[in-house]
Amino acid sequence: MAGADDDQDLTFPTITSTVEYYDYDEESSGMCRKSEVRQFAQYFLPPFYFSVFVLGFVGNVLVVVLYAYYKRIKTMTDVYLLNLAIADILFLCTLPFWALNAISGWIFGNFMCKTANSIYKINFFSCILLLSCISIDRYIAIVKAVKARALKKKMLLQSKLTSLIVWVIAVLLSLPEFCFSLQDEVQRSCFTDYPEKNLKATGFAVQVAAGFFLPFTVMTVCYSMIVWKLLRARNFQKHRAIKVIGAVVAVFVLSQLPYNSIMIMKAMDAINITITDCQTVKNLDIATQITQCIAFLHSCLNPLLYAFIGVKFRKDLLKIMKDIGCVRTLTKPQQNSCKFSPDYSESEMTGTFSL
Repeated sequence: MAGADDDQDLTFPTITSTVEYYDYDEESSGMCRKSEVRQFAQYFLPPFYFSVFVLGFVGNVLVVVLYAYYKRIKTMTDVYLLNLAIADILFLCTLPFWALNAISGWIFGNFMCKTANSIYKINFFSCILLLSCISIDRYIAIVKAVKARALKKKMLLQSKLTSLIVWVIAVLLSLPEFCFSLQDEVQRSCFTDYPEKNLKATGFAVQVAAGFFLPFTVMTVCYSMIVWKLLRARNFQKHRAIKVIGAVVAVFVLSQLPYNSIMIMKAMDAINITITDCQTVKNLDIATQITQCIAFLHSCLNPLLYAFIGVKFRKDLLKIMKDIGCVRTLTKPQQNSCKFSPDYSESEMTGTFSL
């Protein structure tokens, strides 16, 4: 934090876990100074957070605008995509606070400390659960296509109820963050202070289980069955759809696995205190910051992976840009040159796998 003495006991909070600027080890008889961790955060985090905020905010706002402008919430995926975009926007709005925090410390008060941490956790869990819901919806729409068409209206209502349940679960899972987050006015820091190590380890474990293993399992099962269905389909651009599925799963794993691996290490350390070497602790703190930033990129990529890759969204985006005069001269060539996938991809796959 700018202007702080390197010998002070300082705490810098990342959003999902506390990265401390002090710790204890046996060799130093107590204090492990982490001034380089603080300096790394000051230079690395602010530009990254602001970049993710701008890119992610623009993409997700476009999704919300397209839904509001065309009023076309007609499928379960539409409901989930709208809620996903809202969750991403709320999360992204907390990043400027943490960018300023990395520069000059937490100056927004104790209530905002609790609020910012809680909003992140709410939208972290809601995003992950909504991604799982989208995977299940795609499985139903493709593998159980006949049933999906027959119960279209009922399933649309169920998706709205499911989205509400997702938000309620996310709020409940974020309650510890609100209860245990606090501001240290002396050190100008905002962090989550669990009263005991077992509770802290449980928090890490819940985050990894609900934030990675659950959605990864759901994605793997659902998309594997979808790919099997597509491989047996005729008159459909199945190879493109399979590539999109592969991209969705690959982006999720590559963005989330590194950070969740760090969380597993922190959960084990919270219970057994297995990491005592000062340099190892500092390296782990820096790795936490880097992998967390990689995980944040998913909020920027969600609109591309789940919305704009679909035929309907691309056509609606082109139309709204034409209405505001942005692509007036490009509209006709674009329409003449684009050849979209057959109706099967739109009806069976809810427009989100078609290129």
